Amino acid sequence: MDKKELQTLLEQVASGKIKPDEAMLQIKTEPYKDMGFAKLDTHRGIRQGMSEVIYGAGKTKEQILQIAQAMVEEKEKTILITRMSQEAADYVSQSLELRYDALSRTGIIGKIPVPDGVGKIVIATGGTSDMPVAEEAARTAEIYGNEVTRLYDVGVAGMHRLMNHMEDIMSARVIVAIAGMEGALASVIGGMADCPVIAVPTSVGYGANFGGLSALLSMLNSCASGISVVNIDNGFGAGYLASMINHLEGKRK
Repeated sequence: MDKKELQTLLEQVASGKIKPDEAMLQIKTEPYKDMGFAKLDTHRGIRQGMSEVIYGAGKTKEQILQIAQAMVEEKEKTILITRMSQEAADYVSQSLELRYDALSRTGIIGKIPVPDGVGKIVIATGGTSDMPVAEEAARTAEIYGNEVTRLYDVGVAGMHRLMNHMEDIMSARVIVAIAGMEGALASVIGGMADCPVIAVPTSVGYGANFGGLSALLSMLNSCASGISVVNIDNGFGAGYLASMINHLEGKRK
């Protein structure tokens, strides 16, 4: 049960359509489900509006399947699995209907909701090599009910590529700027856009890139206002935050 469903239930109680004890039966569940190796947070959708996500890295394929099955039993409409291996995807697919994207290493169980965000989220990358992180961000945003526009390979090495998409940049509610190397894309976009920019440094780059540290430091030291920075290669975190911003009422495009 998510926040909207809970609100609807309470309104039905207030109007007399449902008796209080009947409503209590619907919400009287454990705040988490103890599975031994994991404690599934079944109330996260009520608290935060977004259900728990399965982080696949470090988990066995059997653990991923058991958690996913428990979430299905809890009536979760959409389940996102991040950092999922092809082996785990093949295993889970034998028991559940899973849509797996090898590029972003994400798996989705259930339906993608109709976008209900205020505006659109733009996902922009410096280069094609940044696409795995970008797709993790994009698929995360889509799963949480957002319209997403992808602008890939529009880095500062060829500024004209970005300039050809000024309408998308200027009409976005929030922008996720993803880049490795020196990470300059976030500063450039931040200097043009009138919306929040979430910068994602990637580990793409040569030796002195230090696994994404150079891009991280560049983004943290950006002179453009309105930029926040998530961790290296954290496409999920950026997509999640972008969705939260896009679902805040107020400025509408």
